[in-house]
Amino acid sequence: MEHPLLFCLDTVMVDIIMKVAHIPQKGGDVLADDRLFTTGGGYNAMSAASRCGLDAVYVGILGTGPFSDLATESLDRDGISAPLARALTLDAGYCVTLVEPNGERTFITATGSEVELGAGELETITPANGDYVLVSGYNIMYEPQASAILSWLEALSSDVTVAFDPAIRIEDIPESNLARMLKRTDWLLCNESEAQHLTGRGDMAEVVNHLATMSPHTVLRVGSEGCWVIEGESIVRVPGFAVHVVDTTGAGDTHNGIFLAELASGHTANHAARVANAGAALATEHFGPATSPSIETILTWLATQ
Repeated sequence: MEHPLLFCLDTVMVDIIMKVAHIPQKGGDVLADDRLFTTGGGYNAMSAASRCGLDAVYVGILGTGPFSDLATESLDRDGISAPLARALTLDAGYCVTLVEPNGERTFITATGSEVELGAGELETITPANGDYVLVSGYNIMYEPQASAILSWLEALSSDVTVAFDPAIRIEDIPESNLARMLKRTDWLLCNESEAQHLTGRGDMAEVVNHLATMSPHTVLRVGSEGCWVIEGESIVRVPGFAVHVVDTTGAGDTHNGIFLAELASGHTANHAARVANAGAALATEHFGPATSPSIETILTWLATQ
């Protein structure tokens, strides 16, 4: 079998990031301590995967304009292909992110060319057996794109591994879409709040046990404490790492990308989770998204722990 690929549907956008002492009150103002204008969104996971040896393909629509040009430069730098034709009248969307001193982020998003993805474009994308597909909750939130993506996923071979990250606005995903998505999901990749919403439970022990009934495989990220790897009756807590956190933007996406890259390399899920915990932790020591280190850097650092 050829080396597997990661097909990422999570949309690539531009992040306008500002570090602030606090979120201003309604009608107020606050001076940014630092700022960054960079590519984010689905690029976070794809860049992490590519830096860890898993070639990525962006299944999304870039547009025409400065935001799309910046995104293209970022994708090219990490060797990520973007085979779909650009939108001619729209630029890529963008996200304004406010980062507080503890690393917490607040988002305001404006959509762009990425919403143009439809059934016609998806028909040209054909993952092979052994490949991986990464889907975000945002991909199945809005019609008509959501139905087109779900139908495309359902038509994929069962030998294509589908990973699903519900994302921060999981409560806005229509229940019927979420049910269809979970039925085709091989790996559910979620954080604590998303898992609580999915299971309707608050106690983490109950959350973990219930997740085992919802997906054949799950990674439940719990921030600096690491993650849980749930595979049927096997439930393993994989510890995290203490680092100096500067910015948690994209940390979950970084974890996803590294985890899938390690799986694609033939490693066990528990090993992949430990490497992903380390890579995501190291990424939070830097300001901005897409700060995943290379696999060589991660493994060298892990050897010192």
